[in-house]
Amino acid sequence: MTFETDSPRTFLRSRNKKMLAGVCGGTAEFFDADVNLVRLLAVVAVLATGGTAALVYLAAWMLVPSE
Repeated sequence: MTFETDSPRTFLRSRNKKMLAGVCGGTAEFFDADVNLVRLLAVVAVLATGGTAALVYLAAWMLVPSE
């Protein structure tokens, strides 16, 4: 039995797929998803949570390292 020993993926803000800070781009790269879908979900989350998701986005902007 063999296992692939890939290094664990790290969550980073994207420099290539960014519009504002790269948080959605980094999330899309981490989960192998379309960046526009992640951005749409982020906007829906901000509207649905009354702005709480925007605070999470700002925290990720400040805490998550860039590529």
